[in-house]
Amino acid sequence: MEDLPADMRAFHNEVEGYLLAAAAHEEARAAAARFAAGLDWLTEAQRRELERRFAVEHLALARASWQRTGQRATELRGEYEAAYRESRMRLLAGLLLGFVLVVATNFVVLMSA
Repeated sequence: MEDLPADMRAFHNEVEGYLLAAAAHEEARAAAARFAAGLDWLTEAQRRELERRFAVEHLALARASWQRTGQRATELRGEYEAAYRESRMRLLAGLLLGFVLVVATNFVVLMSA
């Protein structure tokens, strides 16, 4: 996906988001129907209203979960980027120190010869 142009990535993300939302709606409707199926005393109108409210609540919970997941992903990305930058700086410092030691050793050897 990284090799796709930006507009194709955006389109792909939009389609994926739509499909995820459609799947969540279907999951909410199915869960609501399963829940209401055990309540035999409800009238048909009551059953529809209960299923509608259950589905709305189910979707709200899913949305909140997705938002928490997105926020945590953003936090983790920042943490990992900071750790990567720090590791990269340590590696660079180590390489520079190694280079300086090699140059100093060569200088000492050449001066003593």
